[in-house]
Amino acid sequence: MSDVSPLPELADQLHAINHRLRRRWTAELAPYDLSPHQFRALVAVVRSGRHAVDVVDAAGHDRDTHPEGMRLNEVAERLRIAPRSATEVVDLLEAKGLVQRGTDPRDRRATRVTATEKGHELYVEVRGQRQQQAEEFFAVLDDSERAELSRLLSVVLDANPRPDQCVSVASSASARSSASAAGA
Repeated sequence: MSDVSPLPELADQLHAINHRLRRRWTAELAPYDLSPHQFRALVAVVRSGRHAVDVVDAAGHDRDTHPEGMRLNEVAERLRIAPRSATEVVDLLEAKGLVQRGTDPRDRRATRVTATEKGHELYVEVRGQRQQQAEEFFAVLDDSERAELSRLLSVVLDANPRPDQCVSVASSASARSSASAAGA
C-alpha cells in the first residue's frame, strides 16, 4: 500500500489557481500601465476615502473624524511594505494622475494621499473588469458549488491567519524560555 495519494495536493492546486489568476490580473492591468502592486496601493487609498465621516461637535462645528486619504506610513502598513517603497509607489501613482498629496488637516507637518477623480474612475472600471474576470474564471462551477468553495476557503483562511495577525509559536516559546531563564 502506497503512502502517496493519487489526488493532487490541495496546496499545489491552490497555488496553480492563484498563479493563473495573477497572470490574468497582470495582463488586465497592462493597458493601464499599472502593476498589481500599484493597483493595490490605489485600492487602499480609494477605500480610505469611504471612511470619511462628518461629525458635528458640541459647538456645532463640523469635525471630520476620519479624513479622506491616508498618510504614507498607513499606505506602507496596509500594503505590508517598507515606508520607502510606499513613497515610490505613491510617486508612480501621482505621476499618472491617480493620487495626490495634500496636507493633513490635523497635523500640517504630515502628508495625506488621496485619490483623484481619475483614480476613482480607474478604480471603479478595473474593479468591474476584475469581477467579470472572476465570473468567467469560476464559470465552470454552478452557484451552489461557488458558495461551497467560498465557505470552505473561508474556514481555512479563518483557521490560519496571516503571520502578521498572530503571535508566532516560535516567538512565544522564545519569550517563555527567556522569562524562565531570567527567573532562574
